[in-house]
Amino acid sequence: MREGQFIKQNKERWDSYQEPTDDPDEMAKRFTYLVDDLGYAKTHYPFSKITKYVNGIAAGIYLSIYKNKKEKSHRFITFFKTELPLILYRNRKVLRFALLFFVAFMIIGIFSAWQDPRFVRSVLGDGYVNMTEDNIAKGDPFGVYKSENEFVMFLSIAWNNIRVTLMCFTLGITCSVGTLWFMFNNGLMLGVFEQMFFAHDLGTKSVLVVFIHGTLEISAIILAGGAGMVMGNSILFPGTYSRLISFKRGAKEGIKILISLIPVLIVAATFEGYVTRHTEMPIWLSISILACSLAFILWYFVFYPVKINKQQTVA
Repeated sequence: MREGQFIKQNKERWDSYQEPTDDPDEMAKRFTYLVDDLGYAKTHYPFSKITKYVNGIAAGIYLSIYKNKKEKSHRFITFFKTELPLILYRNRKVLRFALLFFVAFMIIGIFSAWQDPRFVRSVLGDGYVNMTEDNIAKGDPFGVYKSENEFVMFLSIAWNNIRVTLMCFTLGITCSVGTLWFMFNNGLMLGVFEQMFFAHDLGTKSVLVVFIHGTLEISAIILAGGAGMVMGNSILFPGTYSRLISFKRGAKEGIKILISLIPVLIVAATFEGYVTRHTEMPIWLSISILACSLAFILWYFVFYPVKINKQQTVA
């Protein structure tokens, strides 16, 4: 092949390789192609400027790969500081729909339990309702949170919360249908649960007590549902990608959202095991915990991603 034809055939691709990318797969692909091009150029045009040109691009990518390896020690910080917020921003519409679906399901539960009190038993079960009513009669409506040792309760709740969010996400593989069904059950249950206490004139008290841990716990379920929908929608709407590649991308982003929920769930379990049981705590303290939990969720999962995206766009 003549040198001019070699340049004409590959120049556009070489120029595109000079655009920076953070995708390690794309970086590796570029480097592999350039090594092949460089080998060909050195063989057929050893003293040509094009050989130096291709070598320069390959060297730049090699240094980028080496730099990325050095930055692995900061991977944890980078993940929570930049990578995850950008994922949350890209999928903000899906996460917003997950929230709307969950709220709608909760409202259905509240309305159904308000219309027919028997509906409460069909959802929560006779055993739990009877126990709660016994506790209400004894003057300790939230006694269930005091029934176990703090540490044992923390461990069991933390494991259960992680299991629930994992299941909520995993069901997204059914093209989001399973995740929506799971969210429906949990949203309905929460609505019925709250209506049960409001029917006994304990609604405000239930919010002040239960949502000490519930703010983080419920937020995690909604976000896990959103992560499952990200994965499910990647199968339904692959866009310009093949369905398999789209699924891999959606699953990877969903898993990263799920990983970010583990600290949230552990803190929620800590609250439920050690704090919620103190049902007679001052109202100001309960409201403070609720407000701080909600502020964190809104800041990190809603507002901070917008800020990071703006910074990346300007840069």
